[in-house]
Amino acid sequence: WVPSSLPTMQLGPDGSSQNPTMVQFFTWDARHKDMSWWKHLATEAPHLAALGFTQIWLPPPNKAMEQTGRGYDAYDLWDLGEFDQKGSVATRWGTKEDLLKACDAARQCDMNVIIDAVLNHKLGADRVEAFRAVRVDPLNRLRDIENERPVKGWTAFDFPGRLGKYSTMRWNFNHFTGLDWDELAQANGVFRISSERHKGWSRWVDTENGNYDYLLGIDIDHRHPEVRDDLFSWGSWILDTTGACGFRLDAIKHMDRKFLFEFIKRTRDHPDRKRLFAVSEYWSANLQLIIPYIRAFHGQTSFFDVPLHENFHRASKAGASYDLRTIFEGSLVKLRPGDAVTFVDNHDTQVGQSLESWVDTNFKAQAYALILLRCHGYPCVFYGDLYPNDECFDEGTSRTLKQLLLARKSFAYGPMVDYFEHKNCIGFVRMGDSNHAGCVVVLSNDPLDPATSKVRMNVGQYQGATFHSLFDSTRIVAIDHDGWGVFPSSADCVEVWIK
Repeated sequence: WVPSSLPTMQLGPDGSSQNPTMVQFFTWDARHKDMSWWKHLATEAPHLAALGFTQIWLPPPNKAMEQTGRGYDAYDLWDLGEFDQKGSVATRWGTKEDLLKACDAARQCDMNVIIDAVLNHKLGADRVEAFRAVRVDPLNRLRDIENERPVKGWTAFDFPGRLGKYSTMRWNFNHFTGLDWDELAQANGVFRISSERHKGWSRWVDTENGNYDYLLGIDIDHRHPEVRDDLFSWGSWILDTTGACGFRLDAIKHMDRKFLFEFIKRTRDHPDRKRLFAVSEYWSANLQLIIPYIRAFHGQTSFFDVPLHENFHRASKAGASYDLRTIFEGSLVKLRPGDAVTFVDNHDTQVGQSLESWVDTNFKAQAYALILLRCHGYPCVFYGDLYPNDECFDEGTSRTLKQLLLARKSFAYGPMVDYFEHKNCIGFVRMGDSNHAGCVVVLSNDPLDPATSKVRMNVGQYQGATFHSLFDSTRIVAIDHDGWGVFPSSADCVEVWIK
């Protein structure tokens, strides 16, 4: 048995009884035409709070290998847009000053900020170094395909613009395990750095491709004492500097999990950070592969519910042939709701991205109803579904999503009773609590069959009452004297009924 992570973490302002909700405040190509992204966030903070958000997941705030880099191409974690490095002072998202103002604006609106921590690799080195390495099979990193030989790699990070401020560490090949480019031979591949000091790939990583320590760029060796000290220091510094309350941990299947466990524990070991929030990206739709990681982290981090996202993606592709009664099968939120950060889409699932698995408009609203209005899991809403953008915006989705957010904020409280009885139409009731009336939710996936798109449900205390649609107040359902009513879905395939 492993303790649940989310009940011990801060998901919103202290003392609030409001349902907590996270927003991922960026898309892959996010830019604002009139202002920096951080200024855009500061401007939007009151609107986000009004919609019921309690936490904001920021894009990686560190200096990237190039000016337009998102930060996942991490060059210098200690440069938040303060130093003239990689062609500019500002990051893609803005200056450090803009970032701190945005974090402050969020706090003023009772929202916490989450830092996207990219601790797996570095890119954009300042110099080439000569050392020895072994080329390995990309599909089985435990199998050498060449003998050890001299190589040259972009592994020296001097950070000349920062001049040792905040951290004096300068990185070299001794701090890394592998790379994908040999400058000497002008050759691509996966190369394991070898020397008397190097210990090879970490054992404490995912076993995909034999050993999945290496992902991209210059792979960090999290067993090296100087690396550990620098990253542990950075963890506390970034939270102190920004006032953030936790981390989204990128690409954890490629990182030494003993280091990561220690990173979270050490960062949390501070009087003001006992309830530090942490969510990890372990990208797999197979729940059986996530379970060992949940055990290994022993309640120190929550996990994105990738299996549930995959169910949503499949439901959107299958249309009316998908059995909605199975929508939670194999999901993390069904097995361990206290560890599941639920989501519909993100920057990696967008069309054209590395993990493309977009949930189409025919099932997007239903998916959001299933993460926002139920009592299990901690939901994260994607900027691309909420705000106009050139990549993935749908006006109808955004309009419905805003109403579902307000329903979560005002009505979706109390015990939950499921009515998952029909393949193409399911419903559930939130019974409410002493401060909230509750709601009834119906969703369907066959808009051509309105006859089956209704569910008979019991609303408990509201015998003889009338419920109306949150989306269209002219639509009503009469409740009989035993508390039962027949609740239809809508042409948009999702409906919320309130007293």
